[in-house]
Amino acid sequence: MVEIGDRLATAYAGKLLRDAGAEVVMVEPVAGHRLRRYRPAGVPPREHESPFFAFLAGGKHSVAADCVPADLLDGADVVVLGASPEQAARLGLGDDEIRDLATRCAVITVSDFGWTGPWVGRPATEFTLQGWCGSTGSRGEPDRPPVSVSGDLGEFVAGSYAAFFGLTAHYGGGGRFDLSVLEAMTVSMQVFSWLRKELMLLEVVGRSTEVPSVELAQDGYVGISMATGQQWQDFCTMVECPDLADIPELRFQMGRWEQRDLLRARTAQWFGSRTVEEIVDLAALFRIPMAAIGNGETLPRMDHFVQRGSFEHHPCGFRSPVPPWRMSDTSPLPPALPPHPGDTGDVHWPRRERTTAQSGLPLQGIRVVDLTAFWAGPSATHLLAMLGADVVKIESVQRPDGMRFAGGFRADVQRWWEYSWVFQGVNSGKKSITLDLETATGKELFGRLVAGADVVIENFTPRVMANFGLDYQTLRSFNDRIIEVRMPGFGLDGPWRDRVGFAMTMEQLAGLAWLTGYPDGLPTAPRGACDPLAGVHAAFLTVAALEHRRRTGQGQLVEVPMIDVVLNASALQVIEHDATGVLLNRRGNRGHEFAVQNVYACAGDEQWIAISIRDEDDWSGVKRVLGQPRWAAELDYADENADLIDDRLADWLVNRDRDATVAALLAAGVPAAPVLQPPDVLDNPALQARGFFQSREHPLCGPLPYPRPPVTGDFVSTPAPLLGEHNTDILGGLLGLTAQELADLEADGVIGSWPKDL
Repeated sequence: MVEIGDRLATAYAGKLLRDAGAEVVMVEPVAGHRLRRYRPAGVPPREHESPFFAFLAGGKHSVAADCVPADLLDGADVVVLGASPEQAARLGLGDDEIRDLATRCAVITVSDFGWTGPWVGRPATEFTLQGWCGSTGSRGEPDRPPVSVSGDLGEFVAGSYAAFFGLTAHYGGGGRFDLSVLEAMTVSMQVFSWLRKELMLLEVVGRSTEVPSVELAQDGYVGISMATGQQWQDFCTMVECPDLADIPELRFQMGRWEQRDLLRARTAQWFGSRTVEEIVDLAALFRIPMAAIGNGETLPRMDHFVQRGSFEHHPCGFRSPVPPWRMSDTSPLPPALPPHPGDTGDVHWPRRERTTAQSGLPLQGIRVVDLTAFWAGPSATHLLAMLGADVVKIESVQRPDGMRFAGGFRADVQRWWEYSWVFQGVNSGKKSITLDLETATGKELFGRLVAGADVVIENFTPRVMANFGLDYQTLRSFNDRIIEVRMPGFGLDGPWRDRVGFAMTMEQLAGLAWLTGYPDGLPTAPRGACDPLAGVHAAFLTVAALEHRRRTGQGQLVEVPMIDVVLNASALQVIEHDATGVLLNRRGNRGHEFAVQNVYACAGDEQWIAISIRDEDDWSGVKRVLGQPRWAAELDYADENADLIDDRLADWLVNRDRDATVAALLAAGVPAAPVLQPPDVLDNPALQARGFFQSREHPLCGPLPYPRPPVTGDFVSTPAPLLGEHNTDILGGLLGLTAQELADLEADGVIGSWPKDL
């Protein structure tokens, strides 16, 4: 792999591929990779390179050059280029060079808005992209400004996508994918709010936080994440407020948000009189997802992580999270020292000859049996389906995918479970059958499906597949080349293996919530972005296992715990605490990279603008937009002046039109964005021009704007399936069951198209 550019996304893509065994050469500027000098706010000046860079670049090689060496590209299998078209041209990689390169290897371009569309080259940062994608606008208290996610989560999301598309394109014989970071964040850092508005007939909710979410216990913070009505009822019993379970509107999150003051008043004393450990242990008995709020100091000491070896000693002298997967036959590479600038080591790659990419999508011909539910697992199989795999989703009428019932329901339609916006967002392009795997007949039919499949993916807690009698060895008895990808929340072993956990549980536990929120307020969960983040990692590892099987003929068991993925995305906190003794804390919208960055109020009701001032050049641009005020004339852009600049900007912006100010700042080269409400992304001209929303006709819901992956192309083949929609096609057509046999199975409850007891 050749990794070009100095943004975090490309560095993380290179790390994933390197840890999976690829030989990676970074092409960095002569002055050195930007992240070599990275120092978060609050960390004292250092004499040595950033330990965070060492984590990302360990084991890679380096070429320091103003242009990318042609002989390096001639020998590459995968090229990930983090640059705009203008920046790439300066590196010697214009459109013609990229087109030629893509005939002999996989090429992934990564930029803020992609290489096509009206916003190519527009200035942006992670912070302003969160404003554009609707993430920031959904989060926070109504009487305070919206608050962004801290910790560069969007860059990790984009980097994992880049690694997935790079490996998948290589598996399919080469070709080009153009990745937009805005699109990656839109599909991952908000919850398909444009589909929610359309399917649930609801207006914009405004910003909020989950209730309950993070609560103050006797000795620290505890995080709570609930997605089902049963979990809410069990929670009410646990906190000794059983009467709350009888209030119908509290079953759903929106109702709890509207009654937040009541719920907080009723439960505060219960939480405040117990320790975090007592609460978490009790919640585990009730099977309610709860966790301690972790941070850079506490995470490496937690018993589950100690027993699983979740952190390892890096040769640069700090602890860092291990690669977020385990494979039965192929271990990830161990950590290693980063290269010095220009240290190519002994890299001598032979020239790759031109290849002929297979016609169609790169995963065409791959069959996936999909047992996943909710968001993380289905997002993995969704990617595989959109890249050409034949994905058969298996539910049961006794227990459909829980995401069909999460969030709310339509009282005016009969099959209301088919209107779930998250289910719709991550299940297009799949087929759906129902099978009761607790019956002998269901297991027998499942085994016949596995016999003709390439991959089985599930995201149950570890005990579920064993309880079905369908462990990995049993799957191998059906098909000795099968690849099983397991996505347990906490891993297949360790003291927390059987605990229930959703994305927000992991965000709360792994430190992302610790950094996100108002400095004087509670930690705040990013709100689910780690579900698709885990899904992209699982899809990446699925293709890695397919590539391994193509070379060796051997399938294997792949474990991708969500918590391990999130620990990698929050690695900076543990690394900096180990290396410097500094515990990173919440800074609200100020973040940890730039001296001046914030969300500011503009003229009008709920008109907010996100601005990042990266350096002296941006500060000069801001001063031009301000009209060169006297107070700013001799003021340098420096940490010691940050508060003054921030205050003066706030005073100036409060009477300015938001959209006109965004346009003026962008014209001056300064990253700025309106803080949009999540559904408003449907009107984004860049997303529209690049075909991000792809309309498909759903048999009940009508035409819906389905999201494609964050790369250009036509990927949404069919709408999300109805429950059991393809029972006849798959069980009858593929497995050969007769109409009478199908009728008997439905009469016995083995299959069906209607949830039981509804």
